[in-house]
Amino acid sequence: MRIFIVHAHPEPNSFNGALTRAAQGALSAAGHEVVVSDLYAMGFNPVSDRRNFTTVRDPNYYRQQAEEANAAAHDGFAPDIQAEMDKLFWCDALILQFPLWWFGLPAILKGWVDRVFASGGRVYGGGKWYDRGVFSGKRAMCSVTIGGPPPIYSDRGLNGPIAEILFPINHGMLYFVGFTVIEPFLRARTSAHQRR
Repeated sequence: MRIFIVHAHPEPNSFNGALTRAAQGALSAAGHEVVVSDLYAMGFNPVSDRRNFTTVRDPNYYRQQAEEANAAAHDGFAPDIQAEMDKLFWCDALILQFPLWWFGLPAILKGWVDRVFASGGRVYGGGKWYDRGVFSGKRAMCSVTIGGPPPIYSDRGLNGPIAEILFPINHGMLYFVGFTVIEPFLRARTSAHQRR
């Protein structure tokens, strides 16, 4: 299989970093091809704006989806976005590796989704979503570090069920573009690994 890991943590020696290295090593040892986008190491720009494109549909008024559709029709995505899209189309499975911050994705990873999951038929749009999504037949999962013991992310836990916390990511991002979402891999950070 071809595995694409998108890693989102600023500290290379963090618990998240260790999980990414362990996954890359284990998957490669099992004979899979693995590609990693380490967003912080890449200096990935999470800000979605006109820099997403090499084409311009309307120079007077910026509408994200209209510019995405124009770029999709004219191969007009900026090189950094096109490179990430190419990895998505290449892979059989996507792993998002990140710490749960404020009940969601770190900003750099949310910005990656905002920029790379482009409308206009390239990644979604024109009836291409959910079961008919562009990535139908591919799998995706979240590998997440959580800032407390697992019981606080249960039905009766202080933070509520982890499935509900991850729903906007699993359903509204990954499944929306066609991925079959598999059970997340969750690990609690120990005191030695806080904010990692």
